[in-house]
Amino acid sequence: MPMPSPAPRELLVVDGYNVIYKSARYLARMDETSDGDPFEQARDLLVADVAAYAKGRYEPVIVFDAAGNLSPERPNLSKAGVRMVFSPAGESADTVIERLVTEARLAPQAVTVVTSDRTIRATVGGVPVTRVSSDVLVADVNALATEYSRENEARQTQHMRLEDRIDPAAREKLWKILRG
Repeated sequence: MPMPSPAPRELLVVDGYNVIYKSARYLARMDETSDGDPFEQARDLLVADVAAYAKGRYEPVIVFDAAGNLSPERPNLSKAGVRMVFSPAGESADTVIERLVTEARLAPQAVTVVTSDRTIRATVGGVPVTRVSSDVLVADVNALATEYSRENEARQTQHMRLEDRIDPAAREKLWKILRG
């Protein structure tokens, strides 16, 4: 008897630039003076944050409006397990988000949409869609970053002796051999 396939993870659709413009964390990474793409570092940080936030629970997608980018012909790609979708020329990110939500509903797959855009929040509501404001995601990501920093700092200051890192049973055997 074949095993039933596991239910798909919940789809997490993030309105990329809406979140970037809601947070000093991302705005600080924007570089208006660069000759390249001023959003590149902010997008990379958002992708890393969404990957950490989504880990194991969500299938993450970040949608960016490509209309104002230097290169409107951006390919859709994945980084750190996060699918990045740039709206095609002549189509808004809002339309792409609405299409992703509709496809998930038809699958059926639960969806969480992260945006503070009132129009999107109004058009994508209903079961099985959860709407989360950009501010909530930013607060959750900031909490994750703070927790990670605290844990990392604790690990850095921890003094680990070799015997503390060895399995207790193996340590006892070694002590018996040494005392011999």
